[in-house]
Amino acid sequence: MVVTAARLPRWRGFNLLSKFNVERNSRFPESDFRVMHDWGFDFARLPMDYRCWIKDGDPAKIDGSVLEEIDEALELGRRYGIHICMNFHRAPGYTVARPAEELSVWTDQEARSICALHWRAFASRYAGIPSDQLSFNPFNEPARIGDGGFTPERYREVMVILTDAIWGADPDRLVICDGYEWGRKPVPELVDLGVAQSTRAYEPHWLTHYKASWVGGQNWPEPHWPGGPGDDPEVRWDIDNLRDYWRPWKQLADSGVGVHCGEGGAYNTVPNGTFLAWLDDALTVLGECGIGWAVWNLRGAFGVLGSDRTDVDYEDFQGHKLDRRMLDLLLRH
Repeated sequence: MVVTAARLPRWRGFNLLSKFNVERNSRFPESDFRVMHDWGFDFARLPMDYRCWIKDGDPAKIDGSVLEEIDEALELGRRYGIHICMNFHRAPGYTVARPAEELSVWTDQEARSICALHWRAFASRYAGIPSDQLSFNPFNEPARIGDGGFTPERYREVMVILTDAIWGADPDRLVICDGYEWGRKPVPELVDLGVAQSTRAYEPHWLTHYKASWVGGQNWPEPHWPGGPGDDPEVRWDIDNLRDYWRPWKQLADSGVGVHCGEGGAYNTVPNGTFLAWLDDALTVLGECGIGWAVWNLRGAFGVLGSDRTDVDYEDFQGHKLDRRMLDLLLRH
């Protein structure tokens, strides 16, 4: 199919974290792409930290030698038939991670200019590569209205600047924008810009982030699926709640905006039976909506390799511990 912002394939795959933050900054292993290809997946999102490729701590100076490592990932995607989605998980002026950026791209002109400089550099570097091979995902999970001055209207202002920068260098580049409130809500303000949008598969958070320290989940009650957190009779979720959650995204897709789910999964502290029951329902609903997805992550606490769950019988696989039940479930969807 022809890939456009109005019509996305139902890509399925994983997030690859080699440049997730400046401490982790490393090359993307070919083995990740080979394994994904062998299993039949076709999508890799690269959530990256812009500090990985700046010189001397100056956000206005880009180190081309680091970008060569990103070139390698793009070539591996081409070689193994995997679409590459380049995301700034930490962009100049915004991140959902800690620490926050000193300047806010939602309110500060300098941050907007530097962010545009980076995306213009990426667009120039990869100009002409077909959008069925490469897309850009400018921000990861803009937060709530008011956080750092964020509003949907300011999101639109920033995306006009960034798409002008990107499309000025590469007019046909596919751009996919995350929903706001951490990817939960579609953004009507972006509909006429010619960009696709990205949702998330982390609902309900009391299940997927059970005991996750970065969201304060250490003392949350044990989740059940279908069911709720602990024995709370007032909170009960099942597959129909997931249908309600994704209904606005299905409506967005039906209106002619391409939709993909750029992240999803559950932390390794979620009891495995509960996790797999939820995952099966979540992927069922995404399938009903015709929306593709990418698990966070391939290797690590949310993934099929090396997740370190304490209640999984792992299979030895190419030097990794493979969660075969999770993999088989993904392959069914």
